[in-house]
Amino acid sequence: MQNEQQRLTLLQMITSVLASFFGVQSSKNRIRDFKLGRARDFIAVGIVLTAFWYGSIYVLVRLLLSGDT
Repeated sequence: MQNEQQRLTLLQMITSVLASFFGVQSSKNRIRDFKLGRARDFIAVGIVLTAFWYGSIYVLVRLLLSGDT
């Protein structure tokens, strides 16, 4: 019963999603994620982190190109 009431923290979900970006994840964390996590939470965190990544790249490129003119 105690495991059913436990949830992953936001930091744990972020680190798991970042690990998936690089294709590495410990077996212990993978099992924890499947036991305590919900798919929609991981999908939401993945979408936010992906948008942040592409937004950061976009801003960086724009800054670098604006210095060229």
